[in-house]
Amino acid sequence: MIFERSLQRELAYTAGAVFMVLLTLVLTTMMIRIVGFAASGEIDPRDVLVLIGLTVIGYLAIMLVATLFVSILFVLTRWYKDSEMVVWLSSGVSLTQFIKPIGLFATPIIILICFFVFVGWPWSNQQSKLIRARFQQRDEVSLLAPGQFRESASSHRVFFIEKMSPDQGRVENVFVTSTEGGKVNVVVSKTGHIETHENGDRFVVLENGRRYDGEPGHPDFRIMEFERYGVKIQSQPVVNKPTTTGLPTLTLLRNPTNVNLAEFAWRAGLPLIAINLMLLAIPLAHQNPRRSRTINLVMAVLIYLTYSNLLNVVQSWIEQGKMSFGLGLVILHVIVAAIVAFIFWLRVRNRPLFTRAMFGRSQGA
Repeated sequence: MIFERSLQRELAYTAGAVFMVLLTLVLTTMMIRIVGFAASGEIDPRDVLVLIGLTVIGYLAIMLVATLFVSILFVLTRWYKDSEMVVWLSSGVSLTQFIKPIGLFATPIIILICFFVFVGWPWSNQQSKLIRARFQQRDEVSLLAPGQFRESASSHRVFFIEKMSPDQGRVENVFVTSTEGGKVNVVVSKTGHIETHENGDRFVVLENGRRYDGEPGHPDFRIMEFERYGVKIQSQPVVNKPTTTGLPTLTLLRNPTNVNLAEFAWRAGLPLIAINLMLLAIPLAHQNPRRSRTINLVMAVLIYLTYSNLLNVVQSWIEQGKMSFGLGLVILHVIVAAIVAFIFWLRVRNRPLFTRAMFGRSQGA
């Protein structure tokens, strides 16, 4: 039918615009957040772009849910505002007949939501945590930066160097302090370089320097001069310990603990949220043409936030054992589906959602 093609075409244009706006907001927010992490030394500055991309992949499912709901609501609200909906309804098109074209438009989006929430979300979380863990467990040489004091994560050492060659092979004016058994060891030298032994051990070999050993508060410090002094580079293997959000979906089901089942219920809930909100947007778009479309937008935001927060509450209850997995998987979405059906029934029978007694007489009524 003509109205189906017109509706789907306008939905496609609107969904593209809404998605680009949401993507811009997410990119801006994540960029500020991740650049802040890089500035504070929590992540490698070279990984900023990769982490931003992984974060966006992880949030694509949520963005697509919001895009689907808002775009349907926008288009139908505009049709009511411009009296196009009145024309279609007067020509014999019922409100329930909008379900088919909107469902056809939403099907590929819901498929993408399923893919990104069941595959993209855990993969992006796992890769992000692996990158962060690799940076936190890097060896002590990678910590060094000219003109900065750096603390080793694997030992009680503090390094300071004045100059470093571009290949990190040689350093000048080195200061190293460490604490062992309540005693402080301080090593200073003019130059140094990196050596790797046959067994794989790496050392910073300091040249022409001094070592001071002693206990703070006591005068009996020992001073030694040396021509060569080796400081072993401490390193730790990168251990990838994925959290629940980083576990593949099949792994969650194969290991059905409360935490894993709660995470699966959250993932399965996003496509169900998309379906319920898609249907809810059809009757919810009805409004008086003389009113602003801002009302529907505010309602859309409140409904989406309430629904998603309730899903998080259900996830928490499953995780804590307060609700069974089977009940938590469907109860919220069944209740919302019943509310959607009731609102549809009200709209089909041309009854208001709220009585005037609740809000007072509307202006111009």
